Amino acid sequence: MSIIASQPLSVSGSRFRAVYQIGGDEKSARARAEDICIEETIEYPPELIPEGGIREHVFGRIESFESIGVEKYRAVISFADEISGYELPQLVNVIFGNISMKPAIRLIELDLSEDLLAHFKGPRFGIQGLRDLIGAHGRPLLATATKPMGLSATQLAEMAYKLALGGIDIIKDDHGLGNQSFAPFKERVLRTVDEVANANAKTGFRTMYMPNVTGPFESMLERIHFAKEVGATGLMLIPGHCGLDFMRRVADDDSIHLPIMSHPAFVGSYVLSLDFGVSHLVMHGQLLRLAGADLSVMPNYIGRFASYSREDCIGIARGCNMPMSAFKPIFSAPGGGISPASFDDMLEVYGKDVAYLMSSNLHKESPDLTDTVKRFRAMLEKTTG
Repeated sequence: MSIIASQPLSVSGSRFRAVYQIGGDEKSARARAEDICIEETIEYPPELIPEGGIREHVFGRIESFESIGVEKYRAVISFADEISGYELPQLVNVIFGNISMKPAIRLIELDLSEDLLAHFKGPRFGIQGLRDLIGAHGRPLLATATKPMGLSATQLAEMAYKLALGGIDIIKDDHGLGNQSFAPFKERVLRTVDEVANANAKTGFRTMYMPNVTGPFESMLERIHFAKEVGATGLMLIPGHCGLDFMRRVADDDSIHLPIMSHPAFVGSYVLSLDFGVSHLVMHGQLLRLAGADLSVMPNYIGRFASYSREDCIGIARGCNMPMSAFKPIFSAPGGGISPASFDDMLEVYGKDVAYLMSSNLHKESPDLTDTVKRFRAMLEKTTG
């Protein structure tokens, strides 16, 4: 007998949808889909819920269920907008909360309602905004990171100066650079900002510098405002460490108003299985746009991250650009061993709205970083006509 009293619920009727790949034979896969409807909402014995508001509006609903291969099924499950609380952490909790600890379930795409998306601002700049800031139109962007860890703040800044002289579009801190004693955060940012500005003054280019501002929670806003005050023209955050909603909070802050590059450290563990976890499209694309990123750094299918396939990267590019209400499309930023030899092939995968993140091959090519950047940029421009 139910101890839950039935009561009407005030809901709009607007629903969002999550698409899952579910493994198993048809009976077990269907049971998993039905479990998602309960586990991600009430997490309570459904037989104890009487007819009425909770059963009608809070339970998830299986909208479609179809075979997509041997022991693989595609389930579209909808949820009332209201159960998201119109907050990013709760939305993520609904679409992939407890079920992240269950096998054979993979979140492969989101279809969020216009009403729900209206509660989020999304990327502040997006592709067009970044192009306008840099003054680069009609071609892929060229980006790099200052590294290796262990160089001093002065050495890293000098490297950034040489890269900016060559006309690189974006320079970011390597994601391993935090606040180490050999290159303290404030000194590194101050020196790099100055050197990039000096180079831009000489060349007329608008190279952007995005320091890594990820760190202990109590330090991050201080680092962000410091970086902006001294002249950084963008920020890099690692949402796998600081959280998607922290990045959203930074992107939404009018007093910060800087482009955000998202780095994928830690979140690769969500996407590598073909049978469970989260798809590349959702993790590196849709969720980052919800959180306000303007660039999504991700492993490339050519390079040292062989676990990311060409199809995976096509999915990321789609997630960065697919329609999401009024949300701006963002740059995918593949890295991990890119060389000019792969420019033609990557153009087929990403198109022109991409930022190529190149580091090691810039250094391997020649000790003259400025000349190498010039030549790589010229090759890139020639490739895109």
